[in-house]
Amino acid sequence: MNAPIRVAVTGAAGNIGYALLFRLASGGCYGPDQPIRLQLVEIPPGMKALEGVVMELLDGAFPLLHAIDIYDNPTDGFAGANQAFLVGARPRSAGMERADLIKANGPIFVGQGKALNDVAADDIRALVVGNPANTNALIALANAPDLPKDRIHAMTRLDENRAKAQLAVRAGVTPGDVTNMGIWGNHSSTMYPDFVHAKINGKPATEVITDHGWLRGDFIKTVATRGGAIIAARGASSAASAASAAIDHMASWWHGTAAGDWASMSVYSDGSHYGIPAGIVHSVPVTVKDQAISVVQGLAHDDFAKAKLKATADDLLSERVAIEDLLG
Repeated sequence: MNAPIRVAVTGAAGNIGYALLFRLASGGCYGPDQPIRLQLVEIPPGMKALEGVVMELLDGAFPLLHAIDIYDNPTDGFAGANQAFLVGARPRSAGMERADLIKANGPIFVGQGKALNDVAADDIRALVVGNPANTNALIALANAPDLPKDRIHAMTRLDENRAKAQLAVRAGVTPGDVTNMGIWGNHSSTMYPDFVHAKINGKPATEVITDHGWLRGDFIKTVATRGGAIIAARGASSAASAASAAIDHMASWWHGTAAGDWASMSVYSDGSHYGIPAGIVHSVPVTVKDQAISVVQGLAHDDFAKAKLKATADDLLSERVAIEDLLG
């Protein structure tokens, strides 16, 4: 049995946090030989609910869960953390524009970036789940100047999982048969699920699914609007699938990607890959070995894909303009 690692989770009493914590405690992320200490962070009004979550975690009697501590601020909550799930953020309310959400959540990630920089462990890896995730991750990175730029990601694994599921249903296979599904760009309606390079049972998805009009049309639209469809159907957001995707992202970062496959991760762009502008957090297909991230090289894009990549990069650049004053 390994020594316990410290795992911090913000927004721990919220719907995504609640769904996430029991997967963490059971070993669903780091494996059956890796014990953890949970450091749970909530805003002061959420502390009472968090106490109830802790009761349930204790009642689960998870062998891998060695300790639980709760905090009402990230400076204390991130102390010594090796892994962090940055889930807590203001949700988008009725009538709120995306630009308003960006401005509302930006200051939260200024403080969280500073706390990660100042008190987290030297090997900290952090995943931003709270939306708008890509730009929130950029803000956190800008306020964590001592951290390597590859230590804070934003989550597009949910988009990848949604895309895999849609291809699997269309092809009559299971999602495990779908590999090399890359998401490019922003976790927003502009993200591009790259069906051209995806494979189904080792064959190009475009050979298995010959209706390319569906791939370019309804497939992309369904993946891009899935969150709204779930809200319309159940009257609540996609908390459980978001939590599952966060587990998937961090598990890939911890254990590595399978040979011949890749994962979608939103990482800081230095401008050296695929014409993606520097200074944004942009989703790309990556491989992971020993927790080191490598962008997949040599993927060709046709004019359709190039237009999609430009649109999503432009989306991220416009978000960056809205929070320029938070980047230091």
